[in-house]
Parts: sequence; structure tokens; C-alpha cells
Amino acid sequence: MSKLNTNSNAYIIIYSTILVVIVAFLLAFVYKALKPMQDANVELDVKKQILYSLNIRDLDGAEAEAKYAELVNDTMDFAGQRILMAEIDEEPIMIFEMKGMGLWGGISGYMSTHFDMEKGALVVYGAYFNHESETAGLGAEIKDSQEWQEKFIGKRIIDTDANGKDKVVLSVVKKVENPDTQVDCVTGATLTSNGVDEMIKRTFGILTGEYELDIEDSDLQKLLIKSILKDSDISDAELEKMIKVKKAEEE
Repeated sequence: MSKLNTNSNAYIIIYSTILVVIVAFLLAFVYKALKPMQDANVELDVKKQILYSLNIRDLDGAEAEAKYAELVNDTMDFAGQRILMAEIDEEPIMIFEMKGMGLWGGISGYMSTHFDMEKGALVVYGAYFNHESETAGLGAEIKDSQEWQEKFIGKRIIDTDANGKDKVVLSVVKKVENPDTQVDCVTGATLTSNGVDEMIKRTFGILTGEYELDIEDSDLQKLLIKSILKDSDISDAELEKMIKVKKAEEE
């Protein structure tokens, strides 16, 4: 029997192929085994981000799961916009999922809102922003600085202009001139801040009609009314009656 030539090209190719197949199989096995755990961790991270937007932080995994289940009671998809419904101290809260672009990559976040009776307007209840690859100490501050995120609390989101048109007025600017609606940029991260501003405008533009929607106005009105009423079982007929009464009062 001839001795196996371990220096031949055929041996090296066959050996490398077998090694690659074995390694690929092991990696696939490990990935499949760990995927449920990875998915659970991603889901938990999302829930924590949503809780951050409700000004609830510093919870461990089990506490976050329990608090999320206690507060968040519904999720809807409206014209591609994900909106979550929560209730805190018997007050309805709407949480808007946001996606946009920063300087170096995608940015995202959650902004919770409620109706301020004193201002008579929809205002920010809390906010949390995230990013994929912004610069540490600069653009990354949208995620890392709780102090900056808290500047959004209480800001008016939508207002009516002189022509009676609803517009998104919440904005991120270099110089704050209206503290009721504006938040100052992150220092040294103008482009990332502009991305946050655009993301906010696009997210809430679905409510003002500043972004086109594939939905009838009447359906939009019904959705908005349902979102602020605790009785989610109200019928469409009752909603239409409320809308007609409101129109008659305005006329």
C-alpha cells in the first residue's frame, strides 16, 4: 500500500473541504440552538426601549417583562406606522415607533404621547432613541444621554397654523426659540440631530396629513378617537355619530 501523500494538492483540497463542511455544520447547529435565546433577548430589549419611552428604567429582565405586560395592552399598525397603546394611572398613552437615518446609519426610537388637558394638545410623555453606528460622545448621545431624551417631555407635538392646518411642530433645532415645541441639537452632532428631527416629522405627519396615507379621512378619525377612549369596544356607528356631531358643532 502506497503511503498517503499529505503534501499533494488533492489531499490539501479534500482535507480543506471536509474541514469547512464540519465547521459549517457546527456553526449552523450552534446558531439554531441559540436562536430562541437570541430572539428572546431581542424581544426583551425592544420591550425595555418601550418602557424607557414611558420613563421607566433600571429594571432587570423579569421586572421589565412584568411591567410591560402590566402597562402595554394593545398594538396596531396604521399606514405602516406601529403604534402601541398603554395605560398609566388610568391615563391612555400612545407610543409611536420611529425609524430614520443618522449620520452613519439607521436611527430608531419610541416616543410616548398623551393629551395634556391644560395645553389642550398632544404632548410628549417620554422618549427613547437608539442608533446603529453613530459616533461615541457625539451622535451616539441620542441613545446614551438620558438627560437629552428627557428634554422632549412635555413638548407640544402638533399645532394648528393661521390657515387652520394641523402641522407637526415638535422639532430639534440648533437654537431654541420656542421651548414649548423645540429641543436643542446634540452638541457636535448636527446631522444626527437633523435625522431625529426628520424622523419625528415623518412619524407624526401621519396624524396631520403632511405625509400621504392610503386611508380614508373617516377611518383616520375613527382610529384617533378609539386611541384616546378607554372603551375600545365602541362601534363604528357610534364613532360616526360622534364625528357628525363634532362637524355640526364646528359648522
